[in-house]
Amino acid sequence: MAVHLLAEALEPWETLIRHQQSLAAGCFGATAVFVGTMRDFNEGDDIQAMTLEHYPGMTERQLETIGQEARRQWPLEDVLIAHRVGRIHPGDPIVLVAAWSAHRQAAFEACRFIMEALKSRAPFWKQERLQSGQQRWVSGNTPGM
Repeated sequence: MAVHLLAEALEPWETLIRHQQSLAAGCFGATAVFVGTMRDFNEGDDIQAMTLEHYPGMTERQLETIGQEARRQWPLEDVLIAHRVGRIHPGDPIVLVAAWSAHRQAAFEACRFIMEALKSRAPFWKQERLQSGQQRWVSGNTPGM
């Protein structure tokens, strides 16, 4: 299992391929992947940029805990979580979640579980910069279900 917090650009497909190459050939039959990208709107406003803050150490531990929970619930070969922090702009990838398993059902379900748990439990704080120049803290996450 791997967890990465990145202050620089997240290249989701390169990160996925690099990680998958570290897995034993033939050990999985399914890979489920989610890539979240920053939108240019939120709560009816146009967004220019966002600063994503985190609590170093605590955030990584929480993401690792979520990945371990998924591995206990489903027969997974591996899990990858990569998340941006710092200044992000519309169109930038923010998060990559991947789950590898022998069969697709476990991979799909685990990937969704990890993403939903991350959105509700990981200690991240978002400050948006609106097109108007105003800044605001985001008080909640977009419901995923």
